[in-house]
Order: sequence, then structure tokens, then C-alpha cells
Amino acid sequence: MLKTFTIKEENKNSDRLVESAKHQIRKYIKRERRKPLPEGFELWHFDCKFAKEGQELEVIDYRDITQSIDSSAHSSDTTFTIEIWSKAIKRVRKEDKEETQET
Repeated sequence: MLKTFTIKEENKNSDRLVESAKHQIRKYIKRERRKPLPEGFELWHFDCKFAKEGQELEVIDYRDITQSIDSSAHSSDTTFTIEIWSKAIKRVRKEDKEETQET
């Protein structure tokens, strides 16, 4: 998903536009999570990039999406761009992490 959202528009409430953008992003993520995983993989991971109006896309953590949208809404920006790609990954177990740190 690569999309540019308008968050400030004449004759429209900016809070409703922000909530609409968040809703569309959540809906996309839920749809991606419902897809069947390829054999040998355990969960979906999301690579996310975010850019305020007139800036380059920067990598952000999946958990920081709403925070980035809110910061863009509170500034004087009228649009933001978000890029989200899903990929299947294997879960890293704690035991595996400890074994690699010991060696």
C-alpha cells in the first residue's frame, strides 16, 4: 500500500479526515493479516515508511504509525504519504537469541 492522504481540506473537518485515514490503514492491515501464511512462516510483519508533506519517505516502526499521523495532523501539513508492505516471517524465539549471544 502506497497512498497519500489529505488531512486538511476546505469545508471539511480535519479530525474526521485524520480518523478516516487511520481507519483505512487499519482496514488494510487487518486484510493483510487475514491472508494465509506461506508454508514455514509464522506471522506477518509490516515494513512501514512515512513522509510528511514535501519530505522523503522515512522508515518507521509499525507501532509508530498513528503517532506519526497525529504529529502530521498537529503541524501545518495538509497531506502525508504512507507506504506499508507485508511480509511473512518466522518468529525469533528467546532461546535462539540467547544461544547466538553466548557464542
